[in-house]
Amino acid sequence: MAVFTPVTRDELAHWLERYDLGELREFEGIASGIENSNFFVTTSAGRFVLTLFERLGADELPFYLGLMHHLAARGIPCPDPVADREGAVLGNLNGKPAALVTRLAGRAVLRPEPAHCAQVGALLARMHMAAPGYARSLPNLRGIEWWTRAAPQVSPFLDRAQSLLLADELGQQRAFAASTLRAALPSSAVHADLFRDNVLFEALTDGSPRLGGVIDFYFAGVDAWMFDLAVAANDWCIDDATGDFDAARLTALARAYGTARAVLDAERAAWPMMLRAAALRFWLSRLHDLHLPRPAQMVTPKDPAHFERILRARREGAPLLP
Repeated sequence: MAVFTPVTRDELAHWLERYDLGELREFEGIASGIENSNFFVTTSAGRFVLTLFERLGADELPFYLGLMHHLAARGIPCPDPVADREGAVLGNLNGKPAALVTRLAGRAVLRPEPAHCAQVGALLARMHMAAPGYARSLPNLRGIEWWTRAAPQVSPFLDRAQSLLLADELGQQRAFAASTLRAALPSSAVHADLFRDNVLFEALTDGSPRLGGVIDFYFAGVDAWMFDLAVAANDWCIDDATGDFDAARLTALARAYGTARAVLDAERAAWPMMLRAAALRFWLSRLHDLHLPRPAQMVTPKDPAHFERILRARREGAPLLP
């Protein structure tokens, strides 16, 4: 669990006085996440999620909160920021920017089947088609500019083979980023972190899954739609031990996406590099979190070797987009 900034019950109750949400009944830290301090909050008015932002500044946060509201207003099942009596959705708690959002039903599915992947693919396409009307803009803060800064910071912790892999892949990605093919890819605000633990499912009475919602938009930014799909594919559709794709899950994800939104020829051509870009992004961020950590009450860095395996597998050969 990551709780970088502790909050007491009295502190939270006092902070909630600015809202018309009744009295505080329960709250607890959320046992996931490595970027922010998150808490489940239950009041007499309902269930919510409180986030204290540890890295993001008050100048960046309106983009994320506004994007969630924009998508929620268009039928995308995602958290909707809660405004206080003054109409503000962003406040300050214990010296950190803080926001309260609605809590969605369901729980993460860590062993997805093709049926789960199909629903994720269809919803991701809907999100992409809904996002272009959003007026605010913010680059993907974990995009190629961050990769370029982070690579020399983590390189001293790598062996020779890893250093060569990182240097070569970063060089190829920088060349691709400057290409006409990359410029032709449709883009908008995207989630950019659509892992299994960021999607909630409920089980229907017949046992089939129903997607309850998408959470944790705090890595969102303007990027290619295919990058967003590649991030999801590299998590939802793989064999965890090897990083290789599970063909049935990948086909379900991609075909559902393509049914909801027609994929361009340029996007299909860029797909192998997008898969590699998505793997590089998370290999770098996990290396950074492991070797250059921040102090926290409770935090368990995720294994960088997982995305190193995925990157190597994608470089050996990526399947065509189904």
